[in-house]
Amino acid sequence: MAIPPEINGPRGAIRLDGIGKAFGETRALSGVSLHAPAGSFLVLLGPSGCGKSTLLRVIAGLEAPTEGRLFLDGRDVTGLPPAARGISMVFQSYALFPHLSVAENIVFGLRARAVPRAEREARLDRTATMLGLEKLLHRRPSQLSGGQQQRVALARAVVAEAPICLMDEPLSNLDAKLRAEMRREIRALQQRLGITMVYVTHDQAEAMSMADQVVLLREGRIEQDATPANLYANPASVFAASFIGTPPMSLLRLVPGGDGAIIAGAPDLRVAPGSAAGALLGVRPEEVTLADEGGLPATLLDSEFLGAETVMTCAIGDAGEKLAARVQGNHALPAGTRLRLKLPPSLHLFEANTGLRRAAA
Repeated sequence: MAIPPEINGPRGAIRLDGIGKAFGETRALSGVSLHAPAGSFLVLLGPSGCGKSTLLRVIAGLEAPTEGRLFLDGRDVTGLPPAARGISMVFQSYALFPHLSVAENIVFGLRARAVPRAEREARLDRTATMLGLEKLLHRRPSQLSGGQQQRVALARAVVAEAPICLMDEPLSNLDAKLRAEMRREIRALQQRLGITMVYVTHDQAEAMSMADQVVLLREGRIEQDATPANLYANPASVFAASFIGTPPMSLLRLVPGGDGAIIAGAPDLRVAPGSAAGALLGVRPEEVTLADEGGLPATLLDSEFLGAETVMTCAIGDAGEKLAARVQGNHALPAGTRLRLKLPPSLHLFEANTGLRRAAA
């Protein structure tokens, strides 16, 4: 990936150039290069063990990279300690001191840096008001709900007034409803403050709903670096296609037939040009529709009613190919029901051997 050449960037810009990290014989990161503009919301997304938390710790200065360089605000900070980097951080565990009040937890870092008392109190007042903590300042963490503890952890990061804030899966300990509320609050806070935020998660819903830029990691390497919309509409690989989307994109093998390419084991119905034979066909479930006639013959394997819509998993042909369809309403049909499915005109093609994206059919 090309890295912008400028060295002196605006306050809060992050630039990684060929970052690698090894723990003995284990490679956690390999050749990671990216650029996050000042004031942007960058999400590091990927499955467990892909290197996203390690990368965040490298940015924070909690881990030293094995190779590569790291620039914050245009400064090479690769060898600097965390305190010299101008960052704040929110941990997954919240890391609140149980014996201190909410107010004391929030200003703990300011005390450690010997910030004058008047300034500490002014920052505390601003931050508590911003996060709705004014009435909780005298409580201890054990007297707070999970969402309130999360706000205190956020307040401790915000009160530092650092241009860069790092978050390591901060919502993983909350229930689904509270996670959705906190997603909106964190995004609104980031936009209000104009800070650069780097957020680690394995939850694609968090990434897609919050980010300006998503960096999808796989086995320590960047699989795709894109906006949420582009990541969804144009996955760069089979991995990206299968990781993003609920349910994920269906992937079906294509073989010659029907004056073009057909789905393996399916009737002689052309679904792509002949040049697509041998590739994998990707289809988003929400783009598949039910047809009264014509279309692709399918057999219903199972269905999942989700209230406003039904996710139907169908067998295509006799070669084990499966296609998911997400259709509006309740379609309470028994397994084995014969259906006809209409595919979208714009399809995704991937190389079968490398998994990389081809030009769309």
